[in-house]
Amino acid sequence: MADPPACLTPDPGIGVGTWAWGNQLLWGYDPAQDLQLQRTFERAIDLGLRLFDTADSYGTGRFNGRSEQLLGRFCAALSPQQRQQLCVATKLAPFPWRLGRSGLQRAFAASRGRLQGQLDRVQLHWSTARYAPWQEAPLLDGLADLVQAGAVAELGLSNVGPKRLRWLQARLAARGVTITSLQVQFSLLAPEPIGSDGVAAVCRELGIQLLAYSPLALGLLARAADHPVGSAPPRGPRRLLFARLGPRLGPLREAMAAIAAPHHASLAAVALNWCRAHGAQPIPGLRTPEQASMAAAALAWRLSDAERLELDRLALALPERMPANPFQSA
Repeated sequence: MADPPACLTPDPGIGVGTWAWGNQLLWGYDPAQDLQLQRTFERAIDLGLRLFDTADSYGTGRFNGRSEQLLGRFCAALSPQQRQQLCVATKLAPFPWRLGRSGLQRAFAASRGRLQGQLDRVQLHWSTARYAPWQEAPLLDGLADLVQAGAVAELGLSNVGPKRLRWLQARLAARGVTITSLQVQFSLLAPEPIGSDGVAAVCRELGIQLLAYSPLALGLLARAADHPVGSAPPRGPRRLLFARLGPRLGPLREAMAAIAAPHHASLAAVALNWCRAHGAQPIPGLRTPEQASMAAAALAWRLSDAERLELDRLALALPERMPANPFQSA
């Protein structure tokens, strides 16, 4: 396979993912954590992180919608000047009962309410091309209607592959609507977007910002270099993933540690900067002020071309990777 192309974007930033805010199943959320999450948000703002990503389906059980609610509350406490500097993006889920051009209007209104009006970009959460291709285009047309009506400034996509992206971009361009961003699973353990037929090159060609969700592979790439990945796995569903993939990461972790050392950085910072080196803006999930500080510190340095290529080689050679999102289209 040919070497992936070098980054064409001068300086992709780092955003903040809020999937864990309200998620008990995977991240062990408890309402007692809300003050810590607010401090995390405030630290991120103070350190210059400006993109916050959420979704109307974030939050498990009785905490459904909690991520948007918390983000809306935290934004409302900022000064008007601070709020103007933010980009708050949410994703609307194309559930089977959300049909037609107006199928997401109620969901959009509900999200805007939970976010207390701080909503700058609306995104289709996943593609229905694999199982209900007839559902996707009308829903996206409805989101484009919201942009053209001035209800929201920007439109984005999520979990869309290169072929579908070209089709959707052409459809929206005919209406004069721009796709601002596309977010896909992208990390050293999910490097498919930089493959020879990956979506990263299409985003560069079409001028679409690529966002990398799960850039730390659910925490597998965030553990300290002196903490063996195979030991003391987390509780819950992530335990099996850590047990399966962790023991295979020795060479990759060694290369990441060698890159991190001169910068006095963490392995997580290396993983984030690898995404940035490919023109993608990573949106790691942040739950503590210390994690926000780590993410912001990664902005102070970049991978060299040689470092990027070595990490590319190791990532693309991994015998086993992160599970693919089942809703990711071709």
